[in-house]
Amino acid sequence: MQARETTTPAGADRRSTRTRAVADLAAALPLLLLFTLTTWTLFDLSGAYVWHTLGLYAGLAALVLATVPAVLPGRGLGAANRVTLGRAMVTLPVAALVGQPAIHHDGGHWWVIVLATAVMVTDGFDGWTARRTGTATPYGARFDMELDSVLMLALALLVASSGKVGAWVVAAGLPRYLFVAAGWLYPPLAAPLPPRRRRQTVCVVQGIALLVALGPIIPPPAAAAAALLGLAALVYSFGVDVVWTLAAERSGSRRASTSASDGPPE
Repeated sequence: MQARETTTPAGADRRSTRTRAVADLAAALPLLLLFTLTTWTLFDLSGAYVWHTLGLYAGLAALVLATVPAVLPGRGLGAANRVTLGRAMVTLPVAALVGQPAIHHDGGHWWVIVLATAVMVTDGFDGWTARRTGTATPYGARFDMELDSVLMLALALLVASSGKVGAWVVAAGLPRYLFVAAGWLYPPLAAPLPPRRRRQTVCVVQGIALLVALGPIIPPPAAAAAALLGLAALVYSFGVDVVWTLAAERSGSRRASTSASDGPPE
């Protein structure tokens, strides 16, 4: 009898990947609850804080399941993406503090600094894990980048609500989202960019600047100066990418987006 060749439909692969992703998301939930309930208890926050955090988790889970590729290296989301997911479980409780006035009293800023610093310090560990295990993917890089953007926006909003810096500091958390919106309106801006250490460096500078601005021992003038420095670095970095992308689009050289020698400067 002649053996029949069988193939696995792409839809089945995607369902299988989603099933494994659900398992990873469920495994990360206790970590989220640990930081959420600890924060809620320490600062006597309203019950809305817990529900807000769980709502953010639900949104994250929905985005992960909606965008996960049909095939990923390794089990489930993969080792590197699980590291990023773990960092997200610390980031979401920080993001949910926006709109909680109690966090601006009784050492709340120090707690935010501790949590955000933990997320930032481990930022490179997911990329290192991906390279070490051979599981680097564009999906993982995007996951990491979007998580960093959420943290920066949350910190900017917390600094603004602290009253130490004017509302203009919120702009420090918006460039990524403005860049994405611009790509929808003008597709050439959505073209992939080659990796650049400059972006990673500016992200770190921005995060440190916002944490300094939030520091209880930092007077408002110094907080404003630190926030302005971080914002200036961020605007510069995005400006370089926008100018390069538009120049590449005008020249018609789409291949330049993946060329290390022709990419935007460091």
